[in-house]
Amino acid sequence: MILRSILLISLLILSFPSRINAEESSALKHLENFKDIITSGLSSKTDDSQKKPKQNSKNSKNSKNSKNNNRWEDRKKTIDLLLQRKQELDESLKKNNIWAKIYSNYHTYLYLIDENKRTQEQIKSLEERINLTTKEREGLATLKSKAKTIAGKLQLLEEYKKDPFKELIKPAPLEDIPSVTNPIAIITAMSYKKKLLSEQEEFDNRYISLKQIVDKFQEESKILEELIKLDKTNEKYVDKLKKVNEKLKVYKPVLDIFKTTKNVYTKKVDEIKLKLRREIKKEMSKTAVIGGIILFFFAIFLLGKFLAHKYMAENDRFYMINKALNITFITLLVIILLFSYIENVSYLVTVLGFASAGIAIAMKDWFMSLMGWFVIVIGGTIHVGDRVKFVKDGVEYVGDIVDISVMRMTLHEDVTLTTYMHNRRGGRMIFIPNNFIFTDMIANYSHSGLKTVWDGIDFMITFDSDISKASSIAKEVTKKYSKGYTDITRKQLNKLRSSYSIRNTNVEPRILSFIEPYGIKISSWYLTNAYATLTLRSTISQEIIEKIQAEESVHLAFPTQSIYVDKDVRKPPILPEDIEADDEVVLS
Repeated sequence: MILRSILLISLLILSFPSRINAEESSALKHLENFKDIITSGLSSKTDDSQKKPKQNSKNSKNSKNSKNNNRWEDRKKTIDLLLQRKQELDESLKKNNIWAKIYSNYHTYLYLIDENKRTQEQIKSLEERINLTTKEREGLATLKSKAKTIAGKLQLLEEYKKDPFKELIKPAPLEDIPSVTNPIAIITAMSYKKKLLSEQEEFDNRYISLKQIVDKFQEESKILEELIKLDKTNEKYVDKLKKVNEKLKVYKPVLDIFKTTKNVYTKKVDEIKLKLRREIKKEMSKTAVIGGIILFFFAIFLLGKFLAHKYMAENDRFYMINKALNITFITLLVIILLFSYIENVSYLVTVLGFASAGIAIAMKDWFMSLMGWFVIVIGGTIHVGDRVKFVKDGVEYVGDIVDISVMRMTLHEDVTLTTYMHNRRGGRMIFIPNNFIFTDMIANYSHSGLKTVWDGIDFMITFDSDISKASSIAKEVTKKYSKGYTDITRKQLNKLRSSYSIRNTNVEPRILSFIEPYGIKISSWYLTNAYATLTLRSTISQEIIEKIQAEESVHLAFPTQSIYVDKDVRKPPILPEDIEADDEVVLS
């Protein structure tokens, strides 16, 4: 009997090597020690019996009693070790065991089903009777109340009616696999893969926990069977073995289903991981190629900007060339990305074709500004740095174009004659939509390199002043200060003859005289810098005044009025040639 117990313990140790955890190792060590002790004890007894084969009857009787005592002690030790191991298994099964909790609810549900069935039978039996005693009526009412309570409990445990472990053995639903069609989708795919691995690990842990539970119940079943063999009179072991076997009948089919589900789920996950890995690798290669192409164009772009900065930094066209390089690079970049990551470009073109009419109507101003930008860039009527004048609602704005974007031009308002005479404000940033070139008049003071404009200064002299002298002073001063601008303009006009039909190329200062109510107006016109008209105007005006004041024959005129006080202001006399024959003359 003891030898069989030792063999059983050895089998228990050898049959579950892979399921031994930290909690079970100590108990199995006790079993191994116990096996060694019994084995060594049996071997020592065998050796002693070989050394002393024959003894007298008294010694033989004592030896028999001693063997019986030793066997009893060995059996007791075996039972204690088995009970100790069983207790360790029971404790480990109670710790954070979601399977045990679900099984407990499932077992409770089955018990309530049986209890409800018995209660209904008792109620039916009492209701079939004709005459019930008071005690029986009270019992019937109690049974109905009990049946109602059981029905409520069964409703709460309805989910455990079929497949109580269904949710635990069912893997998390696989979401739609992301398609890796662009670099951003790589991040999405990596995140999806990480989430998938986390769900798979959680699912595997649930399977491992169920397998460990089944292994422990099997080990406990064998321990109880051995305890029954060692102590056949103990009915408690029989009841416990029955309960453990009932649990195994529930858990084993669940474990088999779980194993099959796990294999299928693992294959699906492996297939998804392989697909994602392949698509990520493909997209990374594609991104590397596209990145190389973009870097190539970017290098050309930087080279173009470097050459433009080196050889055209002082040229007025530098800004436009720099802007054109930027727009060209951005356009190429958009086209490369568009054709690389849009699978059906023809579909996009079709959609845009149908939507173009609606877009043109809904975004008319935006579309016109875009077209205006093309006209400005291609036509060359306005460039960055040009001095221009816009008129909006009767208000004039004069300044320099500092930027031309796709939608608008930016004007930096300067202090000009317009500012001095009308706006009385300067330095503002004026934003002008590009569609203005289709609807409004625009004056460009510096078109095609022509950076000079005609400016005029007027002053009034009296009727008795020397007009020739005044005109000579005006011409002398204006010619003195505008000579440099005159030469520049002459050269620029000669260049413009190839593009425009320019007939009047007279660039010398022009002095004009006009009769006004209060005197003779001398109007002096000269060429000046389009960007600094007020400065030269102020200088010329000051010197003209100084020279006129130095002349005695020239007097500045201003509005005057003659008032006669206590004096008879007669009419002018009538001359004889003014009298016609038929007129009557009355002499006073």
